[in-house]
Amino acid sequence: MSRHPLSSLTEKEILLCSGLICGGYGDDKRLRFKGITLHEPSKEEMKMFETTQTVPPRRAWVNYYIKGTGFFYETVVNLTKRQVESNQRVPAGFHGPCDDAEILEAERITLADPRVQAEIKKLQLPPGATVVCDPWIWGADGVADDVRQYQCYMYLRAPEHSHEPDSNHYAHPLSFSPVFDTVTMTVTRIEYLPTGAGFETKPTPTEPQRLTAANEYIPELNAPLRTDLKPLVVQQPEGASFTVSDDVIRWQKWEFRLSFNYREGMVLHKVSYDGRALFYRVSLSDMSVPYGDPRPPFHKKQAFDLGDTGAGLMANDLKLGCDCLGAIAYQDGLIADDEGRPLWKRNAVCIHEQDAGLLWKHTNYRTNRAALVRKRELVLQSIITVSNYEYILAFVFDQAGEMTYEVRATGILSTQPIDPGVHVPWGTVVHDGVLAAYHQHILSLRIDPELDGDSKNSLVYEETKPLPRDPKSNPHGNGYIAYRRPVLTSGGYDLESSMNRVYMIESSKVNPVNLKKTAYKIRVPPMQPLLADEDSFHYKRADFADHSIYVTKYRDHELFAGGQYTNQNRQTTGVRKWAARQDSVVDEDLVVWVQFGLQHVPRCEDFPVMPAEIIRVSLKPDNFFTKNPAIDVPPSTQASNRSTLIETSKTANESCDGPRL
Repeated sequence: MSRHPLSSLTEKEILLCSGLICGGYGDDKRLRFKGITLHEPSKEEMKMFETTQTVPPRRAWVNYYIKGTGFFYETVVNLTKRQVESNQRVPAGFHGPCDDAEILEAERITLADPRVQAEIKKLQLPPGATVVCDPWIWGADGVADDVRQYQCYMYLRAPEHSHEPDSNHYAHPLSFSPVFDTVTMTVTRIEYLPTGAGFETKPTPTEPQRLTAANEYIPELNAPLRTDLKPLVVQQPEGASFTVSDDVIRWQKWEFRLSFNYREGMVLHKVSYDGRALFYRVSLSDMSVPYGDPRPPFHKKQAFDLGDTGAGLMANDLKLGCDCLGAIAYQDGLIADDEGRPLWKRNAVCIHEQDAGLLWKHTNYRTNRAALVRKRELVLQSIITVSNYEYILAFVFDQAGEMTYEVRATGILSTQPIDPGVHVPWGTVVHDGVLAAYHQHILSLRIDPELDGDSKNSLVYEETKPLPRDPKSNPHGNGYIAYRRPVLTSGGYDLESSMNRVYMIESSKVNPVNLKKTAYKIRVPPMQPLLADEDSFHYKRADFADHSIYVTKYRDHELFAGGQYTNQNRQTTGVRKWAARQDSVVDEDLVVWVQFGLQHVPRCEDFPVMPAEIIRVSLKPDNFFTKNPAIDVPPSTQASNRSTLIETSKTANESCDGPRL
């Protein structure tokens, strides 16, 4: 049986790709692979498959370097024909992402470098002290950044915990920073970091390093822990209400296909509710984390956590009873390692249900009868670790046709050294000698709609405004209206809270109840756009970060808001460029890019590890159904929920099933 055209690559397919490419060089050790993933069929091919069952050729997209050079290639492999279909060198100025093996190798080489050892020796650290290296994506400023490099930030473990590998080294930043060249795999120079209020730097002094108190996050180094927290057990005695079959997930009228790749992590395909098509493809497309410290080398500190690393590459192995609670199904992710071999990301996605309070309720005050149902949600969750930071990424579905993308930002702040008593306007001192610079997290959710199976959709915005006082139409001055306008051309658009501006994706179909077009509303929280100015490299590189909404006319393989290659990129290559085509987007096959994020002004409470900050984007039906689609959800009952009563001075005489006996 052939695989579905949208199914992720298999182990054999990954090995076929790397084997064909390595065979062309006669040596499988010459190459460093940066990604092997499904090259998705075009929409036309998928339409043909859906109507005639004609299976399109399976293809893979491959990126690799020739070791010892800066030569970077993109290749399309036709898996069906077992041949390389195209193999092109990527133009100069574009670079591939990092990978686990390369990062660890860069750490090892950097720490062993004689110049680095000499800097460490100057610190006169206590015997047994451990120095840690954190290679950071280089960023870009147009100066000496043609070669792919790492800016290595150096830290010290608390001397009293120097042999504990999980000790929080971010509480002890050092003031020198090696630069690492990925072509030669060597340290090329040592840079020194500003530690005062200005731009000045100074070499590492030949005097003992000032040691500061530990600030740990692992439980065994934070005893005593609280003792008054009782267990909270999530049980589903009859099992889960969802099914997973060949990557297709079904739950409470929802149906969709889940795939997984090294860059985006989770991808949803062919999302439908109660048999009605909603979205062709939905994924987290990109993320930019620009920092606000204007001093070199921090001025170019800007991570693209998907394009520079990858949500699939950095996915955690989720643990039962910890990362997800209840009746859990896990999905493994399959990617490729740097040698082109299959690499399983075990338990990369957890699938489970959760109670989310009440979905709807009404009490008839005349009879005192309450009708209510509890809100059950289906959650698909993946957690990624990008060096110091964690992102908990989740698709959340409810029983009323609403789909939400949720991000919880946690982990540890990226820190830098600061002299005692110094304060700067672009960061917060969070610990003795530790500065956490202000930064933004700007994410882009890519939505490819097909409402009611119609590929011709429109983006509209709805605003509410007061009616002018008029003796006939608004004599009391209280009237107001909601009106909609279409977005006519591709471009970037913004929210306007004073008019309650909301964007909606409309189909060409009409709701028979009110003759309005069926639609899905985009609920996105207000976001401060990128603060760097338009001449900055931060702005040029983060194509998507200047508007809450972008809309483009669909083109195959335009998937990543920041462009195909974000690492050290110095120009606009993504959604801003595509939107500038000024295509008509009325009744067209369109793509909506929703930007959301955090303005992170760190606080002491964010250290040593940050309580999760939660942001959500919701896609909610708007006149898509003829009535509440969750009206048929069974009512909540005490017989099934089995809540227990805590006996206090108050007693409950009745449960939702009736009088207590």
